[in-house]
Amino acid sequence: MVIRKTPLAVALCAALLSATSMAQTAPSGDEETAEQKLAKLLDVVSIVGQGETRQIQRLSDIETQRLPPGASPLKILSRLPGVHFTAADPWGNYEWSARLSIRGFSQNQLGFVLDRVPLGDMSYGNFNGLHVSRAVIAENLGTMELAQGSGALDTASTGNLGGSVRVLTANPAYEFGVRTAQTLGSDDTGRSFVRIDSGDHAGWRFYLSALHGDADKWKGWGPQRQNQFNAKLVKDWERVVLSAYVATSRRRETDYADLSLDSARRLGLDWDNYALDWQRAIRAAQGQFEGGVTSLDDAYYLGRGLRDDDLGYVTLDWTPSDTWALVTTGYYHRNEGQGHWITPYAQSPTVPLALRTTEYDIERSGLLPSLTGYFGAHIVEFGVWVERNVHGLQRNFYPLDRDTPPNRAVFARNPTLRVFRQRFDVDTLQYYLQDRVEFHDGRLVVEAGFKGTDVDIDTRSIIGARAEGQLSSRDRFLPQLGTRFRVTDHDELFAAYSENMAAFRAGVNGPFSTSQAAFDQFAGELRPETSRTIEGGYRTVREAFEALVAIYHVRFDDRLLGIARCAGIVGCPGAFANVGSVTTRGAEAGLMLRPLEGLEWYSSISYNDSQYDDDYVDGDTLVRIAGKQVVDAPRTLFSTNLAWRRGGWDASLAAKYTDQRYITYLNDSKVPGFWVADAALGYQIDGLWGVRSVRFQANVTNLFDREYFATVGSNGFVAADPDGLNYTLLAGAPRQVFFNIDVRF
Repeated sequence: MVIRKTPLAVALCAALLSATSMAQTAPSGDEETAEQKLAKLLDVVSIVGQGETRQIQRLSDIETQRLPPGASPLKILSRLPGVHFTAADPWGNYEWSARLSIRGFSQNQLGFVLDRVPLGDMSYGNFNGLHVSRAVIAENLGTMELAQGSGALDTASTGNLGGSVRVLTANPAYEFGVRTAQTLGSDDTGRSFVRIDSGDHAGWRFYLSALHGDADKWKGWGPQRQNQFNAKLVKDWERVVLSAYVATSRRRETDYADLSLDSARRLGLDWDNYALDWQRAIRAAQGQFEGGVTSLDDAYYLGRGLRDDDLGYVTLDWTPSDTWALVTTGYYHRNEGQGHWITPYAQSPTVPLALRTTEYDIERSGLLPSLTGYFGAHIVEFGVWVERNVHGLQRNFYPLDRDTPPNRAVFARNPTLRVFRQRFDVDTLQYYLQDRVEFHDGRLVVEAGFKGTDVDIDTRSIIGARAEGQLSSRDRFLPQLGTRFRVTDHDELFAAYSENMAAFRAGVNGPFSTSQAAFDQFAGELRPETSRTIEGGYRTVREAFEALVAIYHVRFDDRLLGIARCAGIVGCPGAFANVGSVTTRGAEAGLMLRPLEGLEWYSSISYNDSQYDDDYVDGDTLVRIAGKQVVDAPRTLFSTNLAWRRGGWDASLAAKYTDQRYITYLNDSKVPGFWVADAALGYQIDGLWGVRSVRFQANVTNLFDREYFATVGSNGFVAADPDGLNYTLLAGAPRQVFFNIDVRF
């Protein structure tokens, strides 16, 4: 079988073979397994993105094996240049705290896809997707692709002003096998995984897998539980590949207390909510504070997040000739979620507390057909994405009982008070056209294309005073141009330009979160956020090392800002406005050294200068932020990772420095920079006791037990907070230790 080994074809083939995305292959005479094809393709893809016209890097599942079992795949991305990832738990899965930003763009300004299926922005109050840790069990991950500057034109996202993350699921194995894994560790962590692969049967193969995870919080009280099921089916014909994937997730998270700089000084970073001390929470609600507490917002009894998801897709990849390839994916996703807060700002008949919920539901379905043609030196690609999404949002209150603490993590039903209820009908149409041309036997590559985006939101306010109406986000020509020049067999230069638009958001954090009067006032003048990105760099790949240097300039226009009018737990309508632009300049570098066989040392460093260009008006107040640094955008990031493998042993030591971060628009409040280090040690024995392999692994997170603020902006940002009173911070987890045994039969 002949594989077209242009860099774009490599990416597309890898996506098909590992995740049923694009694959373009010529007709063959030689039989070759899909895994062998993929391995051959990945051999020509380096961690510095060799061959690409943009800044792109790929990581294999070997990289994720160095994390604690079950860790979010986003955590491993934090080693790469320009990537800032934080979370308050050691795995990076706690969604209230998990934050990813790339080159100064926050998580809801990035694009995320699983195989070809859009995941939305993966935010806590997501209206159009789900977090990747709910979409796939960690052991079923294949490869990951990170584009720091801008996502590929075929990225199914309406929000990626900045980069994108593409996660690919693993394919079923060609041989029958059973895999079981058990993890035990700090804070009563227990995690059990099992997977059964059918093996190949006349071209059909599948796997079934399940996960049960249970752990306590590292401070305070509260279980963190997740049950997941993944199944994948692949059928290979001569010119057709059929793939299907199903994922279910049932997650129950107990929240950590949101801190302020002031409360952290008074109470310490180990301070948490009152659970299980129900009586203390009651006394605090009555204004009877103890132990250094001075405010209702220093702690609540508890908060939690509940999420139920069902996701599935079917992909048909048809290669009718050497010239054409057609790929079509259809998907469906259903979600129900609730965020719980035991609030002292509302009362029940027998106790001065009530359960306040934010309730979400999503039902979306979509289709992604794409057609690729090969015409001499040209690879022309055209694709469409259509999605129909119905999203519901509610704010309700439920009574509590003095004699029964609300400790059970169950969906609340039959509220006594409904504050608001909205329904969002979101229709998405996105299309793209791209031509990739090779000159001088591939020494020079040029990619040119564009995408168009059309998103219509029709909102109804069923209960309450929140806004209803219609908003459309439309741009039919968003160009992208990139070039790569191979200087030598080892060295190349690249440069790219792209324009992007982020559609208006439905749901809890969008423009419909305001009052009807406010919406009517600003809706006619509101414009979608846009960005223009220029980047360029140099990369080299040699036997003993790989290196990358890149610079970039980004202009981010029509920044939309929701202006809070009360504390997060109160949840009153806010204001929403375009508040000007942001200019970002930066540079990043990465270096992989292989001084000895089995030894790798990878380091990356990033410098990012993101500044607000314009002041804005909040009511009658002019907020002078022009020239100030963007919140939660560290100027400097440095990561270093040492990995060693010999015989059955492997070990890794990783450290990350995150610079100081501002938590107000006026930069009058900030959190300090910090270092965190992780370590892992593993040993694998093959053919022991009649099994294929047995792997033992130990992981230590936050090796030196540093205290630091992980998440900033958990309850949003304010213009000024010189006294550090805004409860919008979460502490990072202390040192944690985990042990895992993984057996393959």
